[in-house]
Order: sequence, then structure tokens, then C-alpha cells
Amino acid sequence: MQLTTVFLALALLWPVGPPTPGILRGWQPPPGPYAAGHRGVDLAAPPGTPVLAPAAGTVTFAGPVGGRGVVTLTLAGTGTPPLRTTFSPVTPLTGEGTRVTAGTPIAETAPGTHCAAPCLHWGLLRGTTYLNPLLLTPRSHSRLLPLAG
Repeated sequence: MQLTTVFLALALLWPVGPPTPGILRGWQPPPGPYAAGHRGVDLAAPPGTPVLAPAAGTVTFAGPVGGRGVVTLTLAGTGTPPLRTTFSPVTPLTGEGTRVTAGTPIAETAPGTHCAAPCLHWGLLRGTTYLNPLLLTPRSHSRLLPLAG
């Protein structure tokens, strides 16, 4: 299944909001698997903000990693290997193995040192390959405008 087909088939939501959260830091893929980069996006979100499942899936991890709370959601119907979204720093509200629908609260943002301002770090992976999680966000439709004169 092609990645673009998967994105079009999902009922996608922002993990925090409404309103649409501000993006504090965008996705900056590393030049290689072990190089520096930003393997996700940072969304403005104060501690205690509900983190919502952006699509239906199963919580496949909920616990601490490197001193931060992390939740991993494996998205249903996204091929092999399936897409996985990660959220940190958070306090999990669901346990491993919990199946959720889009919009279900799965965590709350927690204080952390990942960003200068309070944020939610949102990642997306297929297997071991990091992808831009903004590919999962709803987009407005393009409109063609008439040419002037």
C-alpha cells in the first residue's frame, strides 16, 4: 500500500486542539540514520493538555523513555509495517494493548525539557524510518483562481 493512499484513507485529527496548535519546531530529517535531526514536530501545548489519537489504532507502548513519558500508537490499516505515532513528554491515560478510535484521549502533556516553551513532541515512523507527522494532518482544499486580465 502506498503511503499517500494510507494518508487519504485515515480519518485524521490533530493530536492537540482545537484550535489547531502552533508548530514550535518543524520536522528536520537527518541526513543518515544516526545523524542529528529533529525526528518529529513540536506542537504548542501546556502541561495537562489532552493528547488525542489522530486516527484509530492500538496503544503499543505507554511508559517512560529516557526520563520522559511516551505513548506509541500503532495506526490501524496502514500496511506492513504499520505506521506508528509517538507522543512525548506525556502522562499516559491508556495502557498497552488499548484499542482507540480517532479523537480518544490517550495521554496528557507533561512538563519537560524538550522545548523552550511547553510542547508536545509528535513523531511518525514506518518500521525504523521516521516520517513527517504533518503528513497526517488535515489540509484545506486547494482552489484555482481565475487569471487576471
